[in-house]
Amino acid sequence: MTVTQDLSFVHLITNASVLVQLVMLLLVGVSAMSWTYIFRKMFTIKNARRQTEEFERAFWSGGDLNALYQDATSNRRKSSGSTGALERIFEAGMSEFNKSRAAHDPSQASVRLDGARRAMRAAYQREMDALESHLAFLASVGSVSPYVGLFGTVWGIMNSFRGLANVQQATLAAVAPGIAEALIATAIGLFAAIPAVVAYNRYSHDIDRLAMRFESFVEEFSNILQRQTR
Repeated sequence: MTVTQDLSFVHLITNASVLVQLVMLLLVGVSAMSWTYIFRKMFTIKNARRQTEEFERAFWSGGDLNALYQDATSNRRKSSGSTGALERIFEAGMSEFNKSRAAHDPSQASVRLDGARRAMRAAYQREMDALESHLAFLASVGSVSPYVGLFGTVWGIMNSFRGLANVQQATLAAVAPGIAEALIATAIGLFAAIPAVVAYNRYSHDIDRLAMRFESFVEEFSNILQRQTR
């Protein structure tokens, strides 16, 4: 019973060296932050996908573009979260197209079209920056956390072997607690890294698919605007 109690996780963590405890605390904090970003990003991508599908259905239903633009503008003024990324891209392009049509000579169709396309590309970049936020943090956690945990493990094992220098007879029972508490740092590092890597790969794939849908819409909407300028 004494051995089991001495090798419990709580006992090993509380009796670890100060540096190893700091490493464990750092990894636990990083893991908590990564899980927060994982859940936030999951809901963000889910909402972005849903809003994109809703707007695509409304856009390709054959309704009037000006009416759709007025609805998008009204929804954005009510609440910025009520409009989706694709709807904001459409609003940016349509707004610039209407402004250019009022300001330029009707014969300069290419100027109006280029302005609308640039506005949509700028809105596209803003939306992608928002979707990709915190992905770099998850990538860093996934790549660095195992090495931070390994650093704590190496330091703990070094202290264990240094303690054996003052012992006349080295036994497994004497070195086991020190090695066990050191290996916990590696376990916590892996616990922080594995979910971050899985989430990063999954969310990167989902965001890439959304980006392809946004880019396709920009090109298709540009073709529609080009036909209207003729």
